[in-house]
Amino acid sequence: MKENLTTRRDFIKQVGMGSLGTMAAAGILPEYATNAVNTVPEMKIKKIDVVYDHKFEGRSLQQMWIRLYTDNGIVGTGETYWNTNAQIGVLKDKKNLILGHDAVEMTTFMDVIRNDSWGGSSGADMKIISAINMAQWDILGKAANMPVYKLLGGKYRPKQRLYNTSNAVAGMSMEKDAEKITKFLMDKGIKGVKIWPYDTIAARNKGSFITPSEREQCLDWIKRIRDTSGKDFEIGLEFHTRWNLPSALKIAKDLEPYDVMWLEDMLGEDNMDSYAVLCRDTSCPVAVSERLATKFRFREVLELKAADIIILDIAWCGGISEAKKIVDMADAYYIPFATHNYGGPVLWISSIHLGTAAKNCYITESSWEMYNNVFPYFIKNIPIPVGGYVSPPEGPGLGIEFSDEPIKNGDAKVEVIGEI
Repeated sequence: MKENLTTRRDFIKQVGMGSLGTMAAAGILPEYATNAVNTVPEMKIKKIDVVYDHKFEGRSLQQMWIRLYTDNGIVGTGETYWNTNAQIGVLKDKKNLILGHDAVEMTTFMDVIRNDSWGGSSGADMKIISAINMAQWDILGKAANMPVYKLLGGKYRPKQRLYNTSNAVAGMSMEKDAEKITKFLMDKGIKGVKIWPYDTIAARNKGSFITPSEREQCLDWIKRIRDTSGKDFEIGLEFHTRWNLPSALKIAKDLEPYDVMWLEDMLGEDNMDSYAVLCRDTSCPVAVSERLATKFRFREVLELKAADIIILDIAWCGGISEAKKIVDMADAYYIPFATHNYGGPVLWISSIHLGTAAKNCYITESSWEMYNNVFPYFIKNIPIPVGGYVSPPEGPGLGIEFSDEPIKNGDAKVEVIGEI
């Protein structure tokens, strides 16, 4: 063990902790973090299980947790979500690529699983990679007795501002209660809202066209929110990739007078040249896209000047390691980022750690319904925003204290994937 630890320390000094997942784009860690990681012994993954089929008050949730157990007793937890049966299938197929390997070799599983699966940079394979990497950071932080945000570079900001995402909040809907929802959020200090008023028209017209009267109709929520809030409130627009370029250009022109936070995913994610046209044509900030994974896809966005703000999902893009590479690369272009947080509580907490450490965090997505009502059932110490800002847990790793009640009550299932 002493020889392994010495080798690890020497390697850290030579390459800036690259094998442990600190990204080349991030540079060498602060001395305190490097010193802490130098104390981490080699650990092997001896068991993998998943916690899935989460329910809250009878409602099925989409989240799935993966737990990695090390041979020295540390358990790390990661998360991904949506279509979890496919993801569990990938994990079962790839378990022998994970079991018995170093628990904190961060880049290994990204390369090995992608090369073995022929899955490219998307789909269930990438979601499992993302969850594994999240769990690895949890393990590393626990072994180093340090919260993840410190391992990522420290507390660049003590708290990060939030917007709420939803067309409905606390039993109110935007269609009927736009003014009430705006006041409700502003009273709690929340800094903005993201809505999708164009989706109904997009579905009806197949995203092929939008008439002048339909354009005016879709502005209703925006006008009511802005009239209620004034300028001290952000309005984000989500389009779910449903429009063609001519329609997107018309919509963007309509929205310019309302000083919106961003236009998110107006077009499909497969043609960044078209996004570059959109960016050049409108003064509204253009945001792209939680649908992209890996630094390679975001490199194209940045080089083509196809976005003013990048959106990424840690549970989909490759995990915390890949997310940090992406946001640091974006910072070199003076491009801010926001995390996509439409999953479960482990993603929520991981995103807070990243936003705390990364210089160019613009704002963080949140759901009042989830962190007030749903997440506390699963997590004992869920971060609750105060005055529209949130801070990460200070415990080691992700700092999560899980509740046993959901599993005891049958509101979550556990399945062992593999063990050695």
